[in-house]
Amino acid sequence: MKSIICIPTFNESENIIRMIDAVHALVPATDILVIDDGSPDGTARLVRERMAVDTRIHIVERSGKLGLGTAYCAGFAYALEKGYDIIMQMDADFSHDPKDLLRFLDEIQDFDLIIGSRYVQGVNVINWPMSRLLLSWFANIYTRVITGMPVADATGGFKCFRADVLKRIDLAKIRSNGYAFQIEMNYKTWRLDVRMKEIPIIFTDRVSGVSKMSKNIVYEAAFLVWKLKLATIFSFGKY
Repeated sequence: MKSIICIPTFNESENIIRMIDAVHALVPATDILVIDDGSPDGTARLVRERMAVDTRIHIVERSGKLGLGTAYCAGFAYALEKGYDIIMQMDADFSHDPKDLLRFLDEIQDFDLIIGSRYVQGVNVINWPMSRLLLSWFANIYTRVITGMPVADATGGFKCFRADVLKRIDLAKIRSNGYAFQIEMNYKTWRLDVRMKEIPIIFTDRVSGVSKMSKNIVYEAAFLVWKLKLATIFSFGKY
């Protein structure tokens, strides 16, 4: 099956080529799609230079910082249009270990969505301050209680989808970003009654570059879970 990894970037020039090399050292048959939001640090230029000598690399360049959620949706749409069967997503900053891609590709043979989970077996997070760890931990408890979705790590961004699942989700209607986007995609997938599995990963906070975390991301996620719940109860939209 054809597989591709979607990696959104904004000012990731310190990481992106190292990530591309690390991924292809482990899964050489998997393509990489970078979705760059107009990075002023030259991230897209570095990717284009590598594309000139490697046909496994692709890029979608957007006009500016339009948000993580819409970046992933643009990547998913590209992958579906090009006929990929397996579509993965990960960060560019090495907080997600490329070695776990091998496990994703193995597990997806029997499931429709594999979630790399920081919390399915205890707490597996390295180098986060306690305040951020507690925020993430309680955000996931909050999400489970409100939505009823049986996912320990609904806010994580390291995942692997079968294309058939993404084809059943109206990506054009998704406007959420950050934590909220991950929650929404997991929720929409769960509501399709497909086969989902969480596998434990170790999440390591970025060692270079700048975090994109903000208070707005937290507030958006807090309100989104209620939107998803109420939309399901009252049958608003395709949830």
